[in-house]
Amino acid sequence: MEGALHAFAAAKVAEDHVEVHWVPGSFELPQAANHLAATGRYGGIVCVGVVIRGQTPHFEHVSREAASGIRHVALTTGVPTGFGVITTLDEEQAWARAGGDVGNRGEEAAAAVIEMAAFVQAVRGNSRATVFARPSGGGGSAKPPRRRNR
Repeated sequence: MEGALHAFAAAKVAEDHVEVHWVPGSFELPQAANHLAATGRYGGIVCVGVVIRGQTPHFEHVSREAASGIRHVALTTGVPTGFGVITTLDEEQAWARAGGDVGNRGEEAAAAVIEMAAFVQAVRGNSRATVFARPSGGGGSAKPPRRRNR
């Protein structure tokens, strides 16, 4: 969560424009995000959580449903909804992905939501838009392909 808040601060999002809502667990994130998106008050929602593998298949079910549900919220509501749920084998791996050696999933999810919120605003204000994806894992921006005049 701290990483997501840091990303909002770095993007100059005013503190009073950021709300934090707690839910019982990662499985409940999609339902909470859906209720928040339905209010029409949010330009984006970042879902942050952690699922650590235990001794049963429960881990796979919770992880899959959290990811699927969060994607569903984004696609059905149109509100950019970020997946900042860490899924790991143990607590040490979780901390490494929450600001440790492996990065910060909350910060990455918030940065993606900020970028998608800007994209959505641009699309709504401009009927002609082109989508370009950055290469995965490479960082930096990809050059868009050359456009032909039509």
